[in-house]
Amino acid sequence: MQQRAQATRTAIIEGAASIFEEVGYGNASLSDVTKRSRVTKGALYFHFKSKEDLALAVIAEQHNIVRIAGEKIAAANLPALETMVTMCRTFGQQLLDEPVVRAGIRLTFEASAFNGDVKGPYKDWMATMEYLTQQAQKEGDIREDLDAGDFAHYLVASFTGSQMVSNVMTGRQDVLKRIEDMWDFMMPAISPAGRAAVKP
Repeated sequence: MQQRAQATRTAIIEGAASIFEEVGYGNASLSDVTKRSRVTKGALYFHFKSKEDLALAVIAEQHNIVRIAGEKIAAANLPALETMVTMCRTFGQQLLDEPVVRAGIRLTFEASAFNGDVKGPYKDWMATMEYLTQQAQKEGDIREDLDAGDFAHYLVASFTGSQMVSNVMTGRQDVLKRIEDMWDFMMPAISPAGRAAVKP
């Protein structure tokens, strides 16, 4: 029964993600979610009390998908700067491949509609990038005088803006190129003096 309940919960989150991605939080209905998920209303309300709860669950699952991918990259023990670039590339690919990731990002931008506190994933990502920046400074790949916390904030904001504008302009068809451009523009500014700016 526990496995069945988990399978039902997963189906609801995936169905909800596809609806939220297509029409946004305001236009989504729980009736649409039950149809897309192929579950009863009773099953949906067993797992989620409201549309707001469901939206927050989709955001949490999106963050989990990105986090797991990031942990796998970190486990490869690449140089810290290469790890940062690879994480951004991977997140970009997930925006193309993973409906739950796309839905989670859309819901994050629409969080004011359901009073959702969505700072957590951003804080986690900034903390990860701050730590990796500090490691890259020790490895000689990022200027030592750069404030790691400020750069982490700037990097996350730049990535978020790049993928958001890509979505508006091309439906994210060019998101991977925009992420590469972002790094190409940043590399000369963060590379140590006298060292050629080479992107991993």
